[in-house]
Amino acid sequence: MNIEQYEKVKIDFHPKVPPLEKVKDKTQVDVRYCVISPFAFIHIHWDEKIYELVYDIEEPILNDEEKSYREQLTEAIEDLINFEEVIDRNEEKLLEYIDKRLRILAVEFGIDMSYDSYKKIYYYLCRDFLGVNEIEPILRDYFVEDAECNGLNSSVYIVHRIFRNIKTNIIFRDAAKLESLVEKLAQRCGKHISYADPILDGTLPDGSRVNATYTADITSKGPTFTIRKFTAEPWTPPQLISFRTLSPEMLAYLWILVQYKMNILITGGTASGKTTLLNAIAFFIPPEARVVSIEDTRELNLPRDNWLPSVARGSTGNKKENEVTLFTLLRASFRQTPDYVIVGEVRGTEASVLFQGMASGHSSISTMHSDSVDTLIKRLETPPIELSPTLLNVLDCVCIMTHAVVNKEETRKLREIVEIVNVDAEGVATINTPFSWNPNDDKFYIQKNSKVFDKISGRYGIKTEELNAELKRRAQVIYQMYKRKILKFEEVQEMINKYYKKPDEVLKELGVQ
Repeated sequence: MNIEQYEKVKIDFHPKVPPLEKVKDKTQVDVRYCVISPFAFIHIHWDEKIYELVYDIEEPILNDEEKSYREQLTEAIEDLINFEEVIDRNEEKLLEYIDKRLRILAVEFGIDMSYDSYKKIYYYLCRDFLGVNEIEPILRDYFVEDAECNGLNSSVYIVHRIFRNIKTNIIFRDAAKLESLVEKLAQRCGKHISYADPILDGTLPDGSRVNATYTADITSKGPTFTIRKFTAEPWTPPQLISFRTLSPEMLAYLWILVQYKMNILITGGTASGKTTLLNAIAFFIPPEARVVSIEDTRELNLPRDNWLPSVARGSTGNKKENEVTLFTLLRASFRQTPDYVIVGEVRGTEASVLFQGMASGHSSISTMHSDSVDTLIKRLETPPIELSPTLLNVLDCVCIMTHAVVNKEETRKLREIVEIVNVDAEGVATINTPFSWNPNDDKFYIQKNSKVFDKISGRYGIKTEELNAELKRRAQVIYQMYKRKILKFEEVQEMINKYYKKPDEVLKELGVQ
């Protein structure tokens, strides 16, 4: 049959996400699921030779003749396609465009291939022009949180939502190929990377965060990349209960603090779950409130309409005049009449603006790298931030996230919620810890007296007994949502919004006394 008469190949870059469950005995893990239908599959299994889990990407195998056709056609189509168009154009139209070009070029080059070969080559062309070559199946995998390449001749590693750190079967052995991939990542981020400017910090069109290096004098193994994938739908509060990240009482407490516009800072180490908790807390913002968010790279996804998301813009090369910093955005945000200001991560001088905003009555939620209140205060007091210790009194609560290994499994926990009672001129803090997690028995503990509840009581004229009773009710609401599997983004937001307007109906619906 003539290649022009071949049936159009159906390819789906968004197949249904399969259900995956944790398996306690890793040696028994053997799962396979599709990430680009019907061509690319992920096979996670126990490897007896290296005695660990491996993440194999399974794609169509090309014979030598098919490889030659693919190289020839790829080169020809590259001359015809503008990469800017690839980024901006509609996916369906682009698939159609590649299909037409493949047929025309195959005829022009006199390539006579079977339909099976045609399908495989079409897949690779689509994968490479729509996506990012070998790593595209990883980026299409819902369960992957991070993808990490440490340079040449090293396995690419991923962080899997279920199985955590796993080695993949991707190894880059050709420096030119890896350089080309890093250049492509930069193009997709709308940025440039080169020998003169060898470090990339950018954001892919889907919101995923990219850090990459280009030369061996920066990273000795050659070009590298780390991709932190953007979650289209954030984890909901009931889902965090199912992961045992925190307790229903902790969430209920944070719900009350958000409602009454207390200032919250979420701290912890890298990838400890700070942004995940921040996204979950955002579900509790009253439905009518205006929210302004400010980030370095887009990670927040708030389930609301009245939300103004802002993202900082770095300078191009050495040109500083085009730069828009967190400091600039934050200062501007207070003129945008926000009810809540959310800052993705505080690192430098923007912290002074954030705390001055808190002091002037703008409710703020943010994250920062720190593993205790003491180290947090030291970071805020020393350069480049240099806050006055007494200004820290506008902060009401610090949530400290941590990595933990429980029953030989890596997990994330809200280690403690700490209330800032007072910070004196010397930077010595008086604190209260109403909630904590005990690693010895993997249980969450609560103590009755909350100093922030006393503050809310004084500000709004609500008795602390009423706040404590409301804490119990909301903890039950969240627990019942988890128990009844009300876990999805829209369902959870709808239930929380309804509770603000018709609490009695929600309590009755969920059977809460």
